[in-house]
Amino acid sequence: MTKTALILIDIQNDYFDGGLMALDSMDAAAANAARLLAGARIQQVPVFHIRHIAGSAEAPFFRPGTVGSEIHETVRPNPGETVIDKNRPNAFIGTSLEAALREAGIKHLTLCGAMSQMCVDATARAAADMGFAVTVVGDACAAASVSFGGVSVPSGYVQVAIMAPLAASYGKVVKTDDIEGSLLAA
Repeated sequence: MTKTALILIDIQNDYFDGGLMALDSMDAAAANAARLLAGARIQQVPVFHIRHIAGSAEAPFFRPGTVGSEIHETVRPNPGETVIDKNRPNAFIGTSLEAALREAGIKHLTLCGAMSQMCVDATARAAADMGFAVTVVGDACAAASVSFGGVSVPSGYVQVAIMAPLAASYGKVVKTDDIEGSLLAA
């Protein structure tokens, strides 16, 4: 059996109501991530919490040393669970994540978190390029609404536009109900 790890990406206070970058579906995504985390703990699957810390106090969100940059209470790390800080969308760049996964013999990553179109996407693609098997739990991820070239795209459409190419080329995209009891399976 392939050894799996659960990676929770940027489930931090600034993405929730009252935060500096509140996402529409963050509460639902975090509730599903909490279910995955509970299952991982029961199954003794290694857990890695990824926390984005902006490089400046002037950043729009995840400012260093603020409550907004802290991991949200729904998925608060237990003692002994790894927390890795990053300052780029790709959780592997400038961090110890890859080394920690390789040292633990991890071959399969189950990913969830936020934002789907930034850090989840960048981390999933990088993981696949590094040879990890990747599963993204889509309903445990949240996207932001975006605008470009005068076109506004609601978060639900952004979510679909990100999950579709991930499922087509980079790994599996599943729902929490499909994976919750079987995190150990690749």
